[in-house]
Amino acid sequence: MESNLTAYCKTPIGTAKLIGDALGLQSVSITDEDYNYVSHDVPESLKEPVKQLSAYFNNNLQQFTLKLNPTGTDFQKKVWQVLQEIPYGKTMTYLEQSKRYGDAMAIRAIAHANAVNPLWIIVPCHRVIGTDGSLTGYAGGLWRKKWLLDFENGCQQTTLF
Repeated sequence: MESNLTAYCKTPIGTAKLIGDALGLQSVSITDEDYNYVSHDVPESLKEPVKQLSAYFNNNLQQFTLKLNPTGTDFQKKVWQVLQEIPYGKTMTYLEQSKRYGDAMAIRAIAHANAVNPLWIIVPCHRVIGTDGSLTGYAGGLWRKKWLLDFENGCQQTTLF
């Protein structure tokens, strides 16, 4: 059985590194490192994630339908499930997310679970903002969070960088 397979693809916000296997997609991260290639021989289990990520960035997909298999605690997985309920182009505050989770007092723990979300973009932690509307906390950098939110709201940039 295949395990821990990797594929790379270019995106407007950096090179995406996808890791997964037959059980599902385990992680997606974006790096500033400019890999001078994209994976041409994408492992079978990563073909659909690469296809959907490309469709997302080509403005042809608003909701991912992938088999996911992230590593995390039960608490983190439940927090990440709430993230998946945030519609494309919409935002939610950390407090709203905590309430949807079922415990408004868990806001700090929920924010931390968002910070360690291994499935960037696919599990949209970029859609969570501060109560005052500020863009706070994004492991990929606030510029990427702003770019993704602008992209989802139709404010596409005319150049990539």
